[in-house]
Amino acid sequence: MELNDRVVVVTGAGSGIGEAIARAAHGAGARHVVVADLDGAQAERVASEIGGTPVAIDVRDEAAIVAMVESTLDAHGPIDLFVSNAGFVTAAGVEDGNEAIQTMWEVHCMAHIYAARAVLPSMIARGEGYLLNTASAAGLLTQIGSMAYSMTKAAAISLAEWLAITHHHQGIRVSVLCPQAVATNIVANSPDNRAAREATADDAAGAFEGGVASGDGVLDPADVAAMCLEALRDERFLILPHPEVATYVERKAADRDRWLAGMRRFQSALYPDGDLPGDAITPEV
Repeated sequence: MELNDRVVVVTGAGSGIGEAIARAAHGAGARHVVVADLDGAQAERVASEIGGTPVAIDVRDEAAIVAMVESTLDAHGPIDLFVSNAGFVTAAGVEDGNEAIQTMWEVHCMAHIYAARAVLPSMIARGEGYLLNTASAAGLLTQIGSMAYSMTKAAAISLAEWLAITHHHQGIRVSVLCPQAVATNIVANSPDNRAAREATADDAAGAFEGGVASGDGVLDPADVAAMCLEALRDERFLILPHPEVATYVERKAADRDRWLAGMRRFQSALYPDGDLPGDAITPEV
């Protein structure tokens, strides 16, 4: 899909990858870009700079997704590309609270379902449309220290695969974005850091972004957006901004036990002087 004269909706577009995709779509000649974000002020900022429509939205709210899709159809015509991009990260294992896990599930998986449910009927009716869902390399591999992030991103990839199989004959194309570290505020905006901003935010950001995900480099969001537009043109399902991830996935598939042993060694290397993530649930003696 080429984006010239297309209508594009991007969630999580107030910063980071979402903002970069919104700007790239505008630069590629999109007729209109809807800039949706939980932070309404940031959505306003980006939309004002590209002549788009800002929408303050919580992607966990299906009714709000439906309303955004319907208002866009009414004002600008058929939606050609829906980029379901909103996300966040936390550090916790099985000790994490049910509410926190549920919130991440709703943002990383249910939001993609809500978007597809809202936009697919009009796309199918005219025989074309594109869904671009942001997941993570963590969904293909894992995210050391974050159970909920790992499993919800894996679910997002499975959902994208299902959509790509099920609706291809109706003219629907699907891509899933699976980056490692990108220079965004995903760590700074983590509920973990908001809860303990003064004392531990810098340390948490370093442990998560510097230690776990950035071994193969930290990419600029604009470069990731350019890769996404290239994938859309090629109708390529899996978008890997860090090409090394393909090799890691192959190794995981070839010998799961060897891969697990390697990941355990990597985990120990990330936490040489302190408790490992699993120790959070160890009973006190």
